[in-house]
Amino acid sequence: MGTVLVVDDEQSMREFLAICLRRAGHAVRAVSSAADALAELRQHAVDVVVTDLRMPGELDGLGLLTAIKSGTVARAVPSGDAAGLTLTTVDPEVILVTAYATADTAISAMKQGAYDYLTKPFKVDEINAVIGRAMEKRALVAENAALREQVAGRVRLAQLLGKSRAMQKVFELIGKVHSTRTSVLITGESGTGKELVARALHTEGNRAKAAFVAVNCGAIPEELMESELFGHKRGAFTGAVADKTGLFHEADGGTLFLDEIGELSLGLQVKLLRALQERKVKQVGANEELEVDVRVVAATNRELEAEVARGAFRADLYYRLNVIELRLPPLRQRHEDVPLLIEHFLRRFAADYGKVTGISAEAMRRLEAYDFPGNVRELENIIERAVTLASGTIIDVDDLPPLRAPARTAELKEEFPADGVDLERLVADFERGLVQKALERSQGVRKRAAVLLGISFRSLRYRLEKLGIDRGDEEPDA
Repeated sequence: MGTVLVVDDEQSMREFLAICLRRAGHAVRAVSSAADALAELRQHAVDVVVTDLRMPGELDGLGLLTAIKSGTVARAVPSGDAAGLTLTTVDPEVILVTAYATADTAISAMKQGAYDYLTKPFKVDEINAVIGRAMEKRALVAENAALREQVAGRVRLAQLLGKSRAMQKVFELIGKVHSTRTSVLITGESGTGKELVARALHTEGNRAKAAFVAVNCGAIPEELMESELFGHKRGAFTGAVADKTGLFHEADGGTLFLDEIGELSLGLQVKLLRALQERKVKQVGANEELEVDVRVVAATNRELEAEVARGAFRADLYYRLNVIELRLPPLRQRHEDVPLLIEHFLRRFAADYGKVTGISAEAMRRLEAYDFPGNVRELENIIERAVTLASGTIIDVDDLPPLRAPARTAELKEEFPADGVDLERLVADFERGLVQKALERSQGVRKRAAVLLGISFRSLRYRLEKLGIDRGDEEPDA
């Protein structure tokens, strides 16, 4: 809940909206003109402005919108936790309301920064839903702004730690492409920090003042994904009780991060490709396309070239996304970075739990010898667990969880055969063994097996089919 400023020259409409919004839990201020609204905004913090489009006086609803988006009435709002409270300057979101709707005025309003545009008469549930989404967006914008201000004057890549040559190459490439509009495809195993890289590309670049919007393409049901990306119009399908702004519009002027892009269905891949090529999107149920200015950064732990070869991923979309590939190395290929990461996580979790100050030499050696199949994310979890359970001020071997053996990938000890090897068969046999062990460990529950393997359920189903493994009864996963 937040504070809403209602601006309307009709007293009955002001009172009606004020009553409805207060019932929904919002604090409400109401004025009769755009000039009074500007005066109110200079005196009080407001989250959302609901304004009539046509009003008497020198300033109408669009003029008020322009004044608000110019930043002249933005106010500082607190964000962050108690240990790091910051004041962040954020404009209120603006929702325009009118009884005289035309396509031109709607487009003009959206281009000037309006969050949404409603036509009278409207339902109470409709405006409550729109205001709720506007509040959520403003909170996200405030959070993004706070993060940018917290790193001002410091190295913004601080969370991407690494002195290894592999990570230095990553830093160099980020430095070359962060201020371009070029699409970047971030590849690498799960847990290597792909979202951190995407955020670094955004905060280091010339779009840092706009929103960074992230979405996991594998976490949203396929039937909802189009609406999530592009938005929808009220009545476009069952349950669409109000217009919805899509993530492309939320990220307008900024960066849209599409994590696990390989999980996107072929049908949505076509629509995403068109949006990238035309720089326009069409809401579900809409007749017209709207222009968007978005830089798309995608990430995947899949080998998309192989997905293209088997027809699971469109080649044209792959080449559109993969203008620049930024491949993140797994932690086992940069062991010299492990002590640096341990020190970083120790400082963070010690601040939370307030007791641990270091790690023993033996515990450090044990971690340096480990291969970290879960990469940096696994190391972070290990240190948090150790800090939580440590009985003293120093983490020792007993505070570490059992580290799965073998610690390092086994080396080929035999002579390489003179007539070569069948690499595809060897890799398939190795993969088959791991999948079968995961299924045994999970007692045949494939969703649990996918978690053990660090892959999506959809990816596991593909591997079961490819490797010819009996998928058994579907029942355990129901």
